[in-house]
Amino acid sequence: MVERQITYFDLGQIARSGQCFRMYETAPGRFSLTAMDRYLEIRQEDDRFWFDCGEEEFDGFWAHYFDLETDYGGFIARIGKRDRYLQAAAAAGSGIRILNQDLWEVMVTFLISQNNHIRRIRQCVERLCLHFGEKKETPEGHVYYAMPGPAALADPDRLKDMGLGYRDRYIARLAADVAEGRLSLEHLKTIRSRKQTHQELTAIYGVGDKVADCIQLFGLHQIDAFPVDTWIKKILERHYPKGFPMYRYRGCAGVMQQYMFYYAISEKEAGERRQEP
Repeated sequence: MVERQITYFDLGQIARSGQCFRMYETAPGRFSLTAMDRYLEIRQEDDRFWFDCGEEEFDGFWAHYFDLETDYGGFIARIGKRDRYLQAAAAAGSGIRILNQDLWEVMVTFLISQNNHIRRIRQCVERLCLHFGEKKETPEGHVYYAMPGPAALADPDRLKDMGLGYRDRYIARLAADVAEGRLSLEHLKTIRSRKQTHQELTAIYGVGDKVADCIQLFGLHQIDAFPVDTWIKKILERHYPKGFPMYRYRGCAGVMQQYMFYYAISEKEAGERRQEP
């Protein structure tokens, strides 16, 4: 068990931020997370955290995964004082960090995310893992399933009953291209130009601009990427009719996008709760 005190870090906010789909709140303040073939349970009380792993695993994997070495307080300090909307959004989601996720997992999950909602995306991802992922077990006896690799998802016929809809052919083509060497994930990781990365991603079957931006932000940790979905589009139209000031947030625009996205969905959920009888 590893205990840490960490500021600007909130598991509930990260779990609901739409960047990963295998992180769950299992009880108040308790979370489980599966990342590729690893499983972790975490408990949070305010800014204190207990990670159910050893120091070596925490330092060697999870600290980087959660981006704990990055100063998110510094990002928030860059927000203009007159930008009341972004100030409020950052205050609401100040515990969000951009996770250092596996590129393959992000590519698959965000192909699934197209024209989809978070609950259904989670269901589809878990179904893929259950049917095609390797069965694993923790020392305590908890059984979970790893994210399946490209070879396991390359046959489109195997994906027809996974509830993916038209997205099954995108995933099968991507998996076949990676498994057979036509697409190199390692090559994508080495590209320094965000523009070139975007061009190469959008050349992949089924990957449009928004999904490419999400892959860059969440799978390649290019935190200047700024995905624009229907939520962000509405925010920009309402609060930034002259355009979002990207120049102010060079090097962290994607972090600001996450604050805005989280704030928008949180407000919607709060409104729905107020309307409940």
